[in-house]
Amino acid sequence: MKMHLTRRETLKLLAAGAAGLMMPAVPVFGAMRKSVEYRRLGRTNLQVSVVGFGSLSIGLASTEQQRVGQLLNQALDRGLNIIDTAECYGHPDKNHAEILIGNAIGSRRDEYVLSSKVGHENGHFGQGSDWSSASIHRTIDRSLKRLKTDHLDIVHLHGCSVEILRAGEVIEALKKARQVGKTRFLAYAGSGERVRYAIESNEFDVVQLTLNVFEQNAIDDLLPLAQKRDIGVIAKRPIGNAVWRFPERPEWEWYAEYWDLIKPLDYPFFKGDALADPGPEGAAGMALRFLTSTPGVHTAIVGTTNPGRWTQNNDNVTAGLLSAEQYGAIRANWRALAGEKRELG
Repeated sequence: MKMHLTRRETLKLLAAGAAGLMMPAVPVFGAMRKSVEYRRLGRTNLQVSVVGFGSLSIGLASTEQQRVGQLLNQALDRGLNIIDTAECYGHPDKNHAEILIGNAIGSRRDEYVLSSKVGHENGHFGQGSDWSSASIHRTIDRSLKRLKTDHLDIVHLHGCSVEILRAGEVIEALKKARQVGKTRFLAYAGSGERVRYAIESNEFDVVQLTLNVFEQNAIDDLLPLAQKRDIGVIAKRPIGNAVWRFPERPEWEWYAEYWDLIKPLDYPFFKGDALADPGPEGAAGMALRFLTSTPGVHTAIVGTTNPGRWTQNNDNVTAGLLSAEQYGAIRANWRALAGEKRELG
């Protein structure tokens, strides 16, 4: 799946998405904010907000530093406490997600769980990956500098193959980083059989896996394994790039593939008034509530460039879990198509 967009393409895409979501950049909230739910992240014993922040969007869009500062400081003030980033989220030297985060909230480091990834030292996911021990240590050191911290709470191996995991060098490199205090917990980010191997190896404290209303394989396959070993689970791509916001199939493959997954599912919350509803019964609200209603999911990392969006997402989740009937209907709809390719990886 292609992840590389030109700056012009990215800005055009984000503008189209913002228009489709029909939400102001800085919404006005009432004096009484809703509570934040925290869950234990498996055997790490970290208590994390059930809605986290994923930083790919701010990196791809080269978001202005002031805007990122507003977004993250507001979210921290309102209860966010887990932030996920990576070595390859954005331009390597300017407006990289890690740089933006470090500049925005490095001074508040003791208020949040910080998660990053290694494996793509050159800054491009899927291109020129380097899984040597030396590269992993260099990447961690660079991330620490960018993020203005002396340690990461969680470091993920970012999508390496089962063969590389089995060889063991990458795991030993993370253990060494933990031994010298550069990270607290070992993690793996990926999908499918790679995550299965990571879980069954019992070397990792946390896994980050793909899970959303379009891609539900992990519910039957991976989550029970993680629960058995008390491994923390971070759900990535929790709203599938919110592709329901586009009136026509997007041009860019990274989004178009999710568009293709939507069409056969025929969920009622992806139709009519629900598309423009920013509340818990709308498209994004229902998608997130599906995730947080799924046993074994500890936090869902949602990306955004809009200040105030995290609070909106959190308020939708705290509206309550889906009813058994609602949850069952979503699962049944997906299972009816399970014979087709229903996961992007």
